Amino acid sequence: MGLTIAQKIIAAHLVEGEMKAGTEIALRIDQTLTQDATGTMAYLEFESIGIPRVRTELSVAYIDHNTLQSGFENADDHRYIQSVAKKFGLRFSRPGNGICHQVHLERFGKPGKTLIGSDSHTPTGGGIGMLAMGAGGLDVAVAMGGGAYYITMPKMYKVNLTGKLSPWVSAKDVSLEILRILSVKGGVGAIIEWGGEGVKTLTVPQRATITNMGTELGATTSIFPSDEITHAFLKAQGREQDYVPLASDSDAEYDRIIDIDLSTLRPLLACPHSPDNIKAAEELSDVKVDQVCIGSCTNSSLADLLRVAAILRGKTIAPGVSLSVSPGSKQVLTMLADCGALSDLIAAGARILE
Repeated sequence: MGLTIAQKIIAAHLVEGEMKAGTEIALRIDQTLTQDATGTMAYLEFESIGIPRVRTELSVAYIDHNTLQSGFENADDHRYIQSVAKKFGLRFSRPGNGICHQVHLERFGKPGKTLIGSDSHTPTGGGIGMLAMGAGGLDVAVAMGGGAYYITMPKMYKVNLTGKLSPWVSAKDVSLEILRILSVKGGVGAIIEWGGEGVKTLTVPQRATITNMGTELGATTSIFPSDEITHAFLKAQGREQDYVPLASDSDAEYDRIIDIDLSTLRPLLACPHSPDNIKAAEELSDVKVDQVCIGSCTNSSLADLLRVAAILRGKTIAPGVSLSVSPGSKQVLTMLADCGALSDLIAAGARILE
């Protein structure tokens, strides 16, 4: 029997156990990440282990959550995390560099590697072909010390994509469609692999949006193949040497297969009070909009924000609407400024946030 993409990565990193769904396995972890809301406790736990340097291939400490200083607490956290990074051999991403998931995708993500992070949306890395999972701070601390990460061997789900997204339909709509199909608990105990001919129409940032939102399904993680699209993204980031092709075997077996035709999707929205309360945007045309928040750890790529700037160009937001835009990284913000799109956003009345 052939292997899925996730099973191939698990097999290459298996320390203990058998790849039998429902049984405990232990994995070697290549990379870790933290952010400042969870990192302080993780590093206090790592210090208590007593190991002089991190033993992963790469560990990164991001400051991206509590960037506004209303007191001394956040500043103290940031200074402590920076000192830990210097002492124990971690990379440190200072406030303003960007959101951990977007920056990690641009700078450090490698197909075929394992990543755990003390943030539930760490599966964003699956967009580039990583086995990336959210974990507790103690799990991250143990992994930084060279210890294994223990999980229950997941089931394997496959989503076959066909067709191509229509204009004004985004990767977020793909995420909402799978939420509509599976619900917020439908992915529990499973890894979701995205495949089919439709995958080739999706960029790495679009794939990352979809894997990021896999967290809302309760899935262990989500993953895309590493293909020519992945290669092009890494080449554009100056990291062509990190490319590794990765695909499932033709005879791989899955516990469930779901088919989605991208060309049939229309703009969707998640309504209160659950991500799987999905309705078509056209059904909500009479709902008054008070606040619009664009960006954060998903939908914050250059392409996402260029689309917003194009919509707003020459216009002003309505008097009763508050609009904030959070670019995913310093790279995205710089490119928006260089091409003039940032001016369009600001002129329309948007507030730009870290």
